[in-house]
Amino acid sequence: MNETSLKDQQTLRQGAVAAWPICLGYFPIGLALGVLAQKAGLPWWAVAMMSVMVFAGSAQFICVAMIAAGSSTAAIILTTFVVNLRHVLMSSALAVYLQGVNRKFLALYSYGVTDESFAVNLTKFREGNWGRWQALIVNHMANSVWIMATICGALIGQFVPQGALGVDYALTGMFICLLVFQLQGRIYVITGILAAGLSTLWYLLIPGDSYIVGASMSAATIGYLLKKRYRRSQ
Repeated sequence: MNETSLKDQQTLRQGAVAAWPICLGYFPIGLALGVLAQKAGLPWWAVAMMSVMVFAGSAQFICVAMIAAGSSTAAIILTTFVVNLRHVLMSSALAVYLQGVNRKFLALYSYGVTDESFAVNLTKFREGNWGRWQALIVNHMANSVWIMATICGALIGQFVPQGALGVDYALTGMFICLLVFQLQGRIYVITGILAAGLSTLWYLLIPGDSYIVGASMSAATIGYLLKKRYRRSQ
């Protein structure tokens, strides 16, 4: 076995090891989404298309809830767009580690960016010894599991009682775990507290889900400025 083959196997193994906790979390949540989508009247193939074309758990849950509530198509598209604006922030943070990469790879990579893969890859990039191919494997292993899980959920949805999966807390729990992994220093803790405070305040003042993006961008900006000031003071 030549050196290139060994390196490829190592890259695949590293990506898979980093991805499996995400996959482990995605399967039950994706299963729950599929069940909820089936209860909302979506056929399995529509659930599959949503997972392939949207691939955003929180946005898909919101979409299914709005479909079940009879919301208009325009309202669903606008809400999904606003909720997914956070991907601009995540992509910007990852761009530092993907400089000089060709556009075809970037398109394939960016398609698979989610909150969870972003958190894992950003942590790995910061630690060093992490490349674009390992990051791509993380993204698309998670992607594949999510699509399969939502399809399975849609197919078995008719046999599952409403509210049996406790999905509300499962999704919240996953985001809490992701936050904990990112708290690597005082500035990150301050940024997290700011995000929590601003999101709570704006939730009370701003209708809809736009408070998520506003609080995230504001907290991230303040965190960036604090980090920049800290570096200058050293």
